[in-house]
Amino acid sequence: MKLIIGNKNYSSWSLRAWLAAKQSGLPFEEITVPLYGEEWDAFKRSSDDLAPSHGKVPILWDGDAVVWDSLAIIEYLADKVGRDRFWPKADDARAMARSMVAEMHSSYLPLRRACPMNIRARVQGIQLDGEVRADIVRILTLWAEARARFGKGGPFLFGAFGAADLIYAPIVSRFLTYGIGVPGFAQAYMEAVWEHEWMQAWIAAAASEEWVIQQFETPVT
Repeated sequence: MKLIIGNKNYSSWSLRAWLAAKQSGLPFEEITVPLYGEEWDAFKRSSDDLAPSHGKVPILWDGDAVVWDSLAIIEYLADKVGRDRFWPKADDARAMARSMVAEMHSSYLPLRRACPMNIRARVQGIQLDGEVRADIVRILTLWAEARARFGKGGPFLFGAFGAADLIYAPIVSRFLTYGIGVPGFAQAYMEAVWEHEWMQAWIAAAASEEWVIQQFETPVT
């Protein structure tokens, strides 16, 4: 398999797909392409690998099979290795996990715009409007319910690390970058995600990148 991703410091959807590939346990080649610059434009012109996704990342190639969109990549890999590796076994837990993943995939645009992922940065005193605060409250409410109902088997949302955690990992990064205050249970959950060995590998790689995307260095206020 071959996974094409964007800058590790900034590309939240790439992080999700990369974590999904790691969760699958399957070997894959990783190709990182810097977004929004001359190298990115040149890569799009010269490579056929991005054509099916209309020039967007992440994109997963598995032989002749090609999958773009992080959620589609999660589902494709779950089909290959067994769905229990990604999703809770119990119907009620799996129903909530799927709903949380789908909501993350389609929602929270105010939070995404105001607080772009920037793993290396630490921003003090950001002013958040009502829509962004509503997104934060909604996410924390979902985390609280998942942990209370289904999290007794481990430190993650549904106990063991799975699809819900990898899809919310960039939110953990955003909360840390922008100093978002969270209750104790959420702090413990965020620490578990941040200290996961795969996250630590991604964070280290992000720290070593030299690329800077200026539009993501200045939060929208």
